[in-house]
Amino acid sequence: MKKLLILFGLLITSVTFSQEINWMTMNEALEAQEKNPKKIFVDVYTTWCGPCKMLDRNTFSNRDVINYINKHYYAVKFNAEGTEEVNYEGKSYTNPRYQANRRGRNAQHQFAEALQVSAYPSMVFFDEKANIITPITGYHTPEMLEIYLKMIASNDYKEVTTTEQWNAYRSKFKGTFKN
Repeated sequence: MKKLLILFGLLITSVTFSQEINWMTMNEALEAQEKNPKKIFVDVYTTWCGPCKMLDRNTFSNRDVINYINKHYYAVKFNAEGTEEVNYEGKSYTNPRYQANRRGRNAQHQFAEALQVSAYPSMVFFDEKANIITPITGYHTPEMLEIYLKMIASNDYKEVTTTEQWNAYRSKFKGTFKN
């Protein structure tokens, strides 16, 4: 019985620690959105970007962030210098300038260009109809990202249209995410 309890405890622990964001491709998210409308959260990264790796390690591994994103968004991991074909709004986006043997920085993907991503990491939010809501740029801790995740999921962003409104919203916001 004691061995069974220990085994059960290890199983629960491994399930708890192995929890992660349900990442998908942009095409998969758009397809899922047609069947079940939900906002899309896109992590636009590159393989050489240090802050992108910090986001993965520190923010996207946080239990509160994982649970919130999985519940409220389709989550997309998009390599802004990769070769994935993205079909968005009737257009096919690729990376024709990609150089397979190149180390470090590579050509920017057409979809990243269409999103007007100019820095990494960037996180882009889409509404339930795949319209771009807003990008946010740079490394964010779980506590820093929380306000954006919740403001957009709740549609509060529609009421925040000026700097004054943003400052008021931010000052009233009470975060609950833990590090």
